[in-house]
Amino acid sequence: MSHALPLLLMLIAEAAFGYPRRWRHPVVAVGALINAVERRWNRGDALRQRLGGVTLLAILVELSVLTGVGIERLAGDRWGLVAVVAIGTTGLAQRSLYDHVAAVLTPLAHGDLPAARQAVAMIVGRDTDGLDESGVAVAAIESLAESFCDGVVAPAFWFLVAGLPGLFAAKAINTADSMVGHRTPRLIRFGWASARADDLVNWLPARLSGGLICLAGWGGWRTMLRDARRHASPNGGWPEAAMAGALGRRLGGAVSYDGEPAQRAVLGAGPAPDAADLARALRRYRIACLLLWIMVGALAWAR
Repeated sequence: MSHALPLLLMLIAEAAFGYPRRWRHPVVAVGALINAVERRWNRGDALRQRLGGVTLLAILVELSVLTGVGIERLAGDRWGLVAVVAIGTTGLAQRSLYDHVAAVLTPLAHGDLPAARQAVAMIVGRDTDGLDESGVAVAAIESLAESFCDGVVAPAFWFLVAGLPGLFAAKAINTADSMVGHRTPRLIRFGWASARADDLVNWLPARLSGGLICLAGWGGWRTMLRDARRHASPNGGWPEAAMAGALGRRLGGAVSYDGEPAQRAVLGAGPAPDAADLARALRRYRIACLLLWIMVGALAWAR
């Protein structure tokens, strides 16, 4: 069976209903496994740490693929489509991403900067206590653009390629990267494999995400092609630069993490964004999601 029709139904269902907040998300279990393995295996010399990280990645991918294959086989033909769609929605984050960023926009648009800082702290890793309106808007817009790739386009792409096994493996790799793929003294060796695997998994989806954002914003191509490679990440710059170009605003620049200042590449030109630009970014995001649905629907119709 082609994966295009189930994917289209997954995208529509997840956008409509999201994930039940009362239920524990499967990513929680993956995160618990990563934490447990990291505590036990991230020790010794550099080679041992790196081998521990490689082994963790291999375990995550194997378990993800086996789980996906098992579910697809157990689902069978009669209820297979319903089961795959219902379970597959857990790997997508269209609705939750929109809700989290909209939760930043609401207080920011009403001038409640402390509440806006608190809301944006839920979705970014940078220090937020000292952010002004533009700083909050930049953080939220960058998170929206990058997470469009990580939480929507990448899992959709890998489901289209390999069904539930591909979707689960991509999500596991992304979760591992977000937890251990950091260039800190403790994790730089142990998380190396997860970080590189995430770069590989997101290479095509990142560029597709940037293209969808440019289409949604009727522009931004020049900014994306010019500035994407300035980003520290080989992938994160594509959707972020595309959003900067589509909005005609400037992203990136100086931030701080745990009190330590960091200078990031500037993406785009023009003034720094404000609350109104964050609202525009959310509209571009909705259109980009719709364009993704249309692309997948065209593939389903062609099959």
